[in-house]
Parts: sequence; structure tokens; C-alpha cells
Amino acid sequence: MNDLHTTDVAIVGAGPAGLALAAALAQAGLRSTVLEQNSAESLVAPPEDGRDIALTHRARAILERLGHWDRLPADEIAPLKRALVRNGASPLVLPFDGQADGHEALGFLVPNHRLREAAYAAAAATPGVEIVGDAKVTALQRDEQAATVRLADGRAWRAPLVVAADSRFSTTRRLGGIGAHLLDFGRTCIVVRMRHEEDHENTAHECFRYGNTLAILPMAGRQSSAVVTLKSDQAPEWMALSDEAFALRVEEHFDRRLGRMDVAAPRHAYPLVAAYATRFAGPRFALVGDAAVGMHPVTAHGYNFGLYGVEVLARELARAARDRRDLGDAAVLAAYEREHRMRTLPIYLGTNAIVRLFTDDTPPAKLVRGAVLKAASVAAPLRTLIARQLTGGVRRSASA
Repeated sequence: MNDLHTTDVAIVGAGPAGLALAAALAQAGLRSTVLEQNSAESLVAPPEDGRDIALTHRARAILERLGHWDRLPADEIAPLKRALVRNGASPLVLPFDGQADGHEALGFLVPNHRLREAAYAAAAATPGVEIVGDAKVTALQRDEQAATVRLADGRAWRAPLVVAADSRFSTTRRLGGIGAHLLDFGRTCIVVRMRHEEDHENTAHECFRYGNTLAILPMAGRQSSAVVTLKSDQAPEWMALSDEAFALRVEEHFDRRLGRMDVAAPRHAYPLVAAYATRFAGPRFALVGDAAVGMHPVTAHGYNFGLYGVEVLARELARAARDRRDLGDAAVLAAYEREHRMRTLPIYLGTNAIVRLFTDDTPPAKLVRGAVLKAASVAAPLRTLIARQLTGGVRRSASA
């Protein structure tokens, strides 16, 4: 097979970021081809993977414009009204809510597989979007006129711009000559859906314990997503527990705030590795989603940053198309790089610093952890600033 196809933008990776970009480009009248190494059929009904995504109000607005939001099952969208942060055995609790920006909720929690399902359905139904499965990219070539991506089976796509959206461990990023700073936290995240006796009141809890971290994220009904983060060498023992023993351990670690807890779905374990690309763009090449910025999940920014990047890149490409400029023009891509880096880098570095501090169980670190939490608890402007990051910085108008 030696077919050469053409398109306006070739996107590698049919995850939520890649599919969102395709839909956004279509709204600007641009054609795109999304190349996915897995079969297209596997995208139609992705399996439950235990991950639940916190969406900001800005992210929701983007999903609404792209036609994704209305495809989500309404009974699986859980509003997140409050978040409470605890440190060790301290009685001090750090609260966050969306009231500073006029929101009843900080954001929304949605199962990851439902977001992927909606993204695929919307993109597949959009004129100008082509999704190609079983497309393993093996080479990226560029010249003054266009870029060409070649597949293992001999097929190739030529376009003014190629975009990598194939995970924080992106092969396409490497083919494009862009490196990334990878930070392996040496920790594993175990995620599982759990039922409980008491109402969660749409409140998320982040408990920075000594030895591990426990997050309880409210889902629809009397269910929550439990996220246990611990040293990777301890994860096998937790994964080997019976459902009853695992539930009891989580219940005890959460001080039975939700009463009896039971495992409601299979457990999944994910190693925690953050990634930040050294550049977000190169000659006729750009990165979006986790290929650009792969966040630690503690601050729930990862998926949202992916959508923010898609919004900015699509806007710059739409402007270029309107002005009849080359989509792969360096100035076009530089504008995207500047804005996305300015928005993401401070939070990426700040998140990593928080994670290092609140997973350090040495006596000096414990003192600092307590002092930081106490200072934040009495600094209302700081809490408001953090809450605005959690909501996406979108203020609700008085008439809304």
C-alpha cells in the first residue's frame, strides 16, 4: 500500500484532545484527518477505565461549543460544589467553592470513558473530519510546502500542519524532534468507583495522609471515585486485596465520613508521570493535550489544559485561514506556544512543588505542610485565587 492523501491538518491521536481539535477546526471550515493507532471501532464505546475527570466551567463551555457536552449522559454528570483539603491528622480543613465567581459549583465530574465516547461521536458526525483507525505513525517529514506523516502500512497523509495528540509519552512528539521533561513521581494511583451510605453532598475531599494520599470525588448518586496515591512498591499489595478488604481500608482511612463503603467497579492502577514538552511547536508541527502538558492529577488541570490548548490553537489556525496564511507558518504557531505556555507553566511547576511537599513525610516537611495549610486557611484572597483556577477563571454574570 502506497497511498498519499491530503488534508488541511493531520492530527495524530484520537483521544479527547485530538478529537476536540478536529471538531474545532471544522467549525472554522478546515478539514482534518485524525490518525489513531487503535481501531476506529474501539473508539465508539471505550471501556470504563476508573478515571473520572474534573471539568472547569471554561472546559464545559468549550465542550458545549464543540457539541460534546450534550452527548454526555446527564445522569453521569456530577456537579462539584465544594472541595475540602486535609493534612495528616490535623483537624484543620481548607475549603474551596465557586462562590467567588458566582458559581454554585466549582466544576463537574464526568467519567473519562464517557468523555471519550462523546468526543468520538461528535467528531465522527462532523463534516470535514476524517478518523482513520489502525494508523500507526512511523515517520514525519517536512519541507517548505507541507509535512507528511507516514504509517507502518505504507499509507501517508500530507498537510500544511501536523499536530501530535498522542499522550504524554508521545511517539509523534519525538519524531518531530521535540523533547519533554518527564517527572516520575515513583507513585501509583489506584482508582475505583465506590458506593457509600451517607450523602457526599457533592463535596470532594483531598486527604494528604502520611504514607499515602486519598481523594474522594463525588459522582452521581451515592457513589464516589476513590483515588489512592501511594509509593509504587506498595501498590501491588493494595491491588491484591479483596474488594471487601479494600473498601474497609478506604473507609477507615476516610474516618468513615461517608459511612459504610463498598467497591462498585473494578480497580485500576496508573503510574504517575508528569510531562512538559520543551516546545509546543516546531516547523509545521504542534502539540496539544498531554503531548504538550501531562499534569499530576492532584489539581485536576490535565484534561482542562488540553481543552484550553485546543481552543487557542484552533483560534490561531482559524485566523490564519481567514487571512489566507499558511497554517504551518511559524508566527501562527508561535502565538499558540506563547499563550499556552504562559497559562500552563506556572501551574505545572506549582503543582509539582505541592505534590513534593505533601508527599514528603519527614519531620521538617510535616511542619511546613501544617504551616502552609494554616496560612492558606486564613488567607481568603489566596483561596479565592486557587478557586478561580479550579473553575477555569470564568465568572458567572449576574443575569446568568
